Amino acid sequence: MIRVLLADDEAMIRAGVRAILATDPEITVVAEAGDGRQAVDLAIAHRPDVALLDVRMPVLDGLAATAEITRAVPGVAVAILTTFNEDAYLTTALHSGAQGFLLKSGNPRELIAGVHATATGGAYLAPKVAARVLTALRTPAHTDAKSRTATLTPREREVLALLGAGLSNARIATRLNLVEGTVKGHVSTILTRLGLENRVQAAILAHEAGLTP
Repeated sequence: MIRVLLADDEAMIRAGVRAILATDPEITVVAEAGDGRQAVDLAIAHRPDVALLDVRMPVLDGLAATAEITRAVPGVAVAILTTFNEDAYLTTALHSGAQGFLLKSGNPRELIAGVHATATGGAYLAPKVAARVLTALRTPAHTDAKSRTATLTPREREVLALLGAGLSNARIATRLNLVEGTVKGHVSTILTRLGLENRVQAAILAHEAGLTP
């Protein structure tokens, strides 16, 4: 069972997200918060698998809450709930440790997929968010994504492509007929060789390099 903490200052939004998550028998909402400080406190108390955080919340916003949660309870995966006009904040969320970026207005299936992906150690970018994140992050260091990934071995590029699709190490191992420890080693090498900080940055680079569908 995937245990979820839901944080949004709008009760109607929380009700809608909760209703969508309730359609999946493998997901349960264990706590709800109306502000970022409460979200941090509940994450520490309940230690959910995934914390779904709105960006704009009172007391403590979603970005600050992400940083505190990932520092205080690193086993909790944080996924950001966003609207298009909030995408500029996602760069900060990325560096704060967020593993997923989901649209409140997106397809409900994307919300379910994002929760599953982040709960199992993967990274998830809602398709419409991915394009905007790439635009926000695109700097001279990112424009040569294809040449950067060309330095990887064919197997490492396969692993990177699956990271971009949001797969966990275990699922990548199954897809490529490898042991999970080998995949973990490939991921570590990819991050080091490409100068990336985490799996989300790797997923973004995979999208930018055209390695993912």
